[in-house]
Amino acid sequence: MAKGSMRMSAEERRESIVRAAMAEFARGGYHGTSTETIARRVGVSQPYLFRLFPNKQAIFLAAADRCVAETRRAFTAAVREEPGLSAHDAMGAAYRRLVHDPDMLLMQLQLYVAVAAAEAAGDHEFGAGIRAAWLELWDQAHLALGGDSAETAGFFAYGMLINVLVALGFSPDHRVWSGMQLPPE
Repeated sequence: MAKGSMRMSAEERRESIVRAAMAEFARGGYHGTSTETIARRVGVSQPYLFRLFPNKQAIFLAAADRCVAETRRAFTAAVREEPGLSAHDAMGAAYRRLVHDPDMLLMQLQLYVAVAAAEAAGDHEFGAGIRAAWLELWDQAHLALGGDSAETAGFFAYGMLINVLVALGFSPDHRVWSGMQLPPE
């Protein structure tokens, strides 16, 4: 194989940076993760990283967008591929599988923290794209659930409770899970 054919395109490198950023930001948060750490994980220099992304905020926002987009894709696939389940149960089962990936769960929690911290500091623009992506997720679930606002709110409330229980490390057989009407995994 020729030496040049082993090289990644800028788009492939950008993709690897977003994946690495999700993992690093998931564990260290926005303020606790350096671009140097992300560059090192990918195997590129910081200057190269900044040729693909203008700044750390752009890298974080790309990772946050990916996190929400993967959840949307999981919901879409679940509804399409599980015709025997209600949309609520299919998306719920897909979500439970998704948040058992520590990077997905922690990145989701970190994006909430980062937006809240930016808002508290007076930066209302930082979270605009994340709010828009999350609203698309809400709207997608809302439509799949038949446009029922109460069911949509209940679905997301269960999801947030699942986030808390998984993040805190409660085993699936712990009593805190009892009483929850969970779809099959």
